[in-house]
Amino acid sequence: MQANEESVARYYDTAIFEAELTRLTRDCPVERAITERWLGRFVAAGAEVAELGVGAGIYSEFLARRGCRLHLVDVSARLLEAAADRLRAAGLSESIAAISCESATSLVSLAGGAFDAVLMLGPLYHLCAPEDRRRAVAETVRILKPAGVLFAAGINRLSYLRDFFHLFPHVVCGRKAFHEQYLRNGNMDPDHAPPIGFAHLCTVADFREMFRGEFEELAVAGVESFSNICQPTLNDLPSEEAAAWLDLIEITGTTAEGLGMSDHFLYIGRRSR
Repeated sequence: MQANEESVARYYDTAIFEAELTRLTRDCPVERAITERWLGRFVAAGAEVAELGVGAGIYSEFLARRGCRLHLVDVSARLLEAAADRLRAAGLSESIAAISCESATSLVSLAGGAFDAVLMLGPLYHLCAPEDRRRAVAETVRILKPAGVLFAAGINRLSYLRDFFHLFPHVVCGRKAFHEQYLRNGNMDPDHAPPIGFAHLCTVADFREMFRGEFEELAVAGVESFSNICQPTLNDLPSEEAAAWLDLIEITGTTAEGLGMSDHFLYIGRRSR
């Protein structure tokens, strides 16, 4: 792995490991629920799936319960172990086809044309160099079967500015040069954004452009839409009301306004050649 990828691995292995275990269940249940809706729609039961960036294994378990065979990949050894432990604890260990600690830019353990679906719900926003993002996308094309489906996540570039304005409104003048650079290329670093470290945040147009020519776009959604700042509210709702709100979030998430309000963009595309 490259130096910045090793930094990302250390970040997940140490600084936010515990938080990552509960993020999608406690803090971001809307992100989880909407993503699972899209996965359920486009990943067939029993599919062969490569999950690049497994996190705590939340989506791994969702897919395993649908009978999918999972090839788990991450730069974080601790998250890989946690995801595998989650599946074993749920009695789903047979769904694990392979586990590999490697970068999405060089998937040496994964065979070409082997997968019905690829999840890349994290790696792209930790690859700061355009050529690394292109390599990661090229790798998904290589390992997908013809007409295989890609799920990729990006982070809204404005989310950092919103949070910085909320937390540190009086120190913006000292970051003028960084903000000019950030608006040009969306790149962050540990000095300016220690909670996320090396990262690339994108615009909707830039995000879609990453996949143009290689994939037929099936959908682009803002997974949180208007619920962004109050996602934990979903955890306290009766199931019928929660489902009704998720319907509204999903419908509005594919509009320009819903995309603009979301922290996370979700791209779903079919391999075009």
